[in-house]
Amino acid sequence: MRIASFNINGIKARLPRLKEWLEETRPTVACLQEIKTQDEGFPADEFEEIGYKAIWHGQKSFNGVAILADSTAPEEVKRGLGVDGPKEGEGEQSRYIEADVNGVRIVNLYLPNGNPHPGPKFDYKLEWMAALRERLQELLASEQPAVVVGDFNVIPRDNDVWSVKAMASDALMQPESREAYTRILNDGWTDALGLLNPRGGVWTYWDYQAGAWQRDHGFRIDHLLLSPQTADRLVSAGVDREYRGREKSSDHTPVWVEIKD
Repeated sequence: MRIASFNINGIKARLPRLKEWLEETRPTVACLQEIKTQDEGFPADEFEEIGYKAIWHGQKSFNGVAILADSTAPEEVKRGLGVDGPKEGEGEQSRYIEADVNGVRIVNLYLPNGNPHPGPKFDYKLEWMAALRERLQELLASEQPAVVVGDFNVIPRDNDVWSVKAMASDALMQPESREAYTRILNDGWTDALGLLNPRGGVWTYWDYQAGAWQRDHGFRIDHLLLSPQTADRLVSAGVDREYRGREKSSDHTPVWVEIKD
């Protein structure tokens, strides 16, 4: 069972590239972030045509998450964590969706960026991470097989970034962000890419600016976390790096984990 995550950076703009990736790699489950569309604008029919059924949690122009499953409909369990955005009266942003697929609980998230730091957006990031940890503790207590994927907007280790100095002031690398991420792992989750690449040097994101892709100035912020029940079934995990280099690509590349059925 291959479970993949892809921050698509606008599903309408990247739809040809997204369908191309789905048809070429055929993950069992594909979790998308930053779909950037309202619910009624989600192109579910496009995915039905190639055999994928979807659930989604959209938002106009920003954020938004979706779960696609090959040949079966994801059974939605939960959407949202109940954390309002950093602006007063803004309400909750569309950043979290949870479903069951083939007996595995799939959690798909788009964690707040937190910039500029310090400030209300960074405070929101930490509040959101605390709510996420609380929810994930509930899943651990249930002892069900679970996989948590998405764009965490956290660079966990110094060897997960091309230049520590270049990113030192960014919200993605602040001690508070890293500590919040580490607390989640310490509860019992396994970072599949981190486990299989202890020396680091594996990037999942390259900015569009300053020739970051051409110079390989990237970092790892897209993560795949396994509950103890799925960590025992881990086969492999990887990054579909080549898709970042294709025409009109997202600034992220897909990541995936394979577990035994």
